[in-house]
Amino acid sequence: MRIRSLLLAILGLFSLSSLSNKAHATLRVQWTTLVPGIEYATAEVPRPNALPIDGRLHVVRIDPTKHRLEAVMSGGDDAKLRTAAAWCRERHLAVAINMGMYEQDRQTNTGYARKGGYVNNGHWGAKYKAALGFAPTKAGVAPVLMADLDDPADQARLADYGTVVQNLRLIRAGHNMWQKQDRRWSEAAVGVDKQGRVLFIFSRYPYTMKELNDILLSLPLALDGAMHVEGGPEASLSIHAGGVNVDLNGSYETGFVENDGEARQWPIPNILGVRAEAR
Repeated sequence: MRIRSLLLAILGLFSLSSLSNKAHATLRVQWTTLVPGIEYATAEVPRPNALPIDGRLHVVRIDPTKHRLEAVMSGGDDAKLRTAAAWCRERHLAVAINMGMYEQDRQTNTGYARKGGYVNNGHWGAKYKAALGFAPTKAGVAPVLMADLDDPADQARLADYGTVVQNLRLIRAGHNMWQKQDRRWSEAAVGVDKQGRVLFIFSRYPYTMKELNDILLSLPLALDGAMHVEGGPEASLSIHAGGVNVDLNGSYETGFVENDGEARQWPIPNILGVRAEAR
């Protein structure tokens, strides 16, 4: 029995490796330039469980030297929730993804969040170890910073940015920061690669975060850091540029919506977006 179990495990690992290699090849050839500085790719990636759910990974890659990242927080505006598709349409955005999870008031980001003079949440979450800083207020700094909040120097550098959003950390310095666990969900994430480009990442298939991080790090994305911005049915990614018009939403989340039945995006209060127009 032990020999048989070991053999099955080895075969499983071989299968996963084969799928990973396929994902590499797929992603390499499927990058599409939507507009100069914004690219889009999909990849068929490993599905560790036989759930009949779309297994494609969607990635939008943004060069922040060519396109400004924007945070839209409804609490600093009209307090109305909109789908990512509606945010794109009303704010003339090429791409939009969740900014982060939100509190029961349906306005407040669960981690620290500010934009210019508006503070959405002035409290730093103790368990939230990643923060994205952009819209620099100081010359000579990178246009985007994925700060690791275990590093005091990183946190200090966030003072140089007009917009800061704190979320759960997924990847730090190219390393998976999640341990094995049973909970899984559709995922929206934001990352920064080793060249400083911003990645909007979406998977409808419900991975555990360790599984998804391992997949992301196996692909040729050169991910340096990444943070979770939403899971389950609220997870959203809309793309409307370069002839691509897709509005993606999640569904499955352990303990909440344990099925793939959600067919439409949920209205959300806060998003990260980018315009098609260059800086």
